[in-house]
Amino acid sequence: MSAVANPATVAECLRVGAGFSQGDRNWIAEQFGTLDARLASFHADATELEVSVKDREARGQKVTLECWIAGRQKIVTTSGEEDLHAALNDVRDDLRRRLNDAKTRQEPRHNKHLRDVPQPQVEVDESEDLIPRADAETA
Repeated sequence: MSAVANPATVAECLRVGAGFSQGDRNWIAEQFGTLDARLASFHADATELEVSVKDREARGQKVTLECWIAGRQKIVTTSGEEDLHAALNDVRDDLRRRLNDAKTRQEPRHNKHLRDVPQPQVEVDESEDLIPRADAETA
């Protein structure tokens, strides 16, 4: 993993969307603090997180966490947990899993160019070819 000059952090990249106020941002950033280790391998200026909630504190609320990282597909995680704290933890954990899966897919074992290593050549004893062999059908 190459070192990133300006690593992404939740505090730097998080935006609050519909259903949340700027006052909620700090405690949400605390909830998502464990994502910092996973986000650190990406540039802060190329990473965005947005959390929103529909029908907050009502039955059937839906929390959505979206993640944009330059050069990758957008990741969207959702939770229908009735407790807001549990829903935030749910979307956070799902995003962490998806980021881990995306990183795993890019490791060398999944990279054909890094996997194509020339195999050692097996030496053949040419004296064996000089001995006539009897096939089972002709013998």
